[in-house]
Amino acid sequence: MKKTILIIANLDTRGAEFKFVKELIESRGHDACLLDFSMEQEPFFEGDITCEEVAKAGGITNIDKVRQLYRSERQKATNNQITGATKIVKKLLQDGKVHGVLGVGGGTSSLVSTTIMKSLPFGMPKLMASSMAGHPKYVGKYVGTKDITMLNTVVDVVELNPILKTQLINAVGAICGMVELSPGWEVEFDQPVIAITSFGFAERAVEPSIHYLREKGYIPVPCHAQGRGDRAMDELIREGWFQGVIDFVTRGIGEQLLGGNCAAGDDRVLAASESGIPQVVAPSGLDMLSVGGNQELLKRYSDRPQAVIDELRIEVRTAVEELEKMAVIMADRLNASQAPCAVLNPLKGWSSLDEKGRDLYDPVADSAFMEKLKSLLKPEIPVKDVDIHLNSPKFGEEAVTLFHQLYAEWQTAKESGP
Repeated sequence: MKKTILIIANLDTRGAEFKFVKELIESRGHDACLLDFSMEQEPFFEGDITCEEVAKAGGITNIDKVRQLYRSERQKATNNQITGATKIVKKLLQDGKVHGVLGVGGGTSSLVSTTIMKSLPFGMPKLMASSMAGHPKYVGKYVGTKDITMLNTVVDVVELNPILKTQLINAVGAICGMVELSPGWEVEFDQPVIAITSFGFAERAVEPSIHYLREKGYIPVPCHAQGRGDRAMDELIREGWFQGVIDFVTRGIGEQLLGGNCAAGDDRVLAASESGIPQVVAPSGLDMLSVGGNQELLKRYSDRPQAVIDELRIEVRTAVEELEKMAVIMADRLNASQAPCAVLNPLKGWSSLDEKGRDLYDPVADSAFMEKLKSLLKPEIPVKDVDIHLNSPKFGEEAVTLFHQLYAEWQTAKESGP
């Protein structure tokens, strides 16, 4: 089946590269639509969607005004073209006229293209071929929490040469393969989809829980709680992808509070609460702060007990006062829940790094957190104490059992109506 691939381009600084890409896509039997967001000067040739159309959709009716702004207030010009292009692409999507998006270029093109891609549905093929794809400071901003594929062209995207041509062929092959095999992005599930937060220090509980959830008729989806995966999970919760959460690893709350490497934004736990889906919450990861590779944090917490995994994964122990602040945040967010929720409290430790005899073992601090949390939670939100360690298969089983009870309660309430 013929598909349409949208190419996002700035044709005022590049030309032959995009003609080559468009013709190559068409040689594969697909349609290629060239969207030109140019804002610096007259393009070498017109796109299928012109820079004038993009400017007008963004709110500036005269492309000369965009070019003037580009010289004096470049960010305003860029934002206008992003806004306009995003509106146009969303309309194409709504009308079923685009099936994949390809961006090609350097810094400006990467910013514009990936910002547009971020507005598109999860699962829709999105590829950015860029000389910036190997730059760690930028890639995180370009991709964020979205399913955008970055291809590192290595050389700059400026006029065709044998090396660039090879990379552009690879980029076209990748996006064509994506749209040809993509099942679409309006996925329907015949069983409830349940998110599970995970990381290596709780894997002995997480892995069995996946098996137990499947046994009970759920579709489990693990989300790596390293600051990006848990942030993405919360976004997907708000988009309606999940019908419940087993939140083993709530570390993002502490990382956000203390400025750690794995800060996950202000939506941890809150997304599920406000979206009205059942959740079981556990404290894994709140016992540590990720400081590896961050000299400022390493110096600030140099007097803390440390667990060194490698030079990038250095975890320091969180203190009583910090944990009590985390408890306040968690309680506020759980108290906002529109569906049944519960806390599962492992009395023998929260992660593989705080088992008895390990570097981050501190049962006094753990108890302080839980006492504070219990004192602030609404009476209808249970805290179940279990005399086991979190990083164990038994804890995974306990979490699934508790979640299954909450889910059944939620389903019954929904069926009985208000």
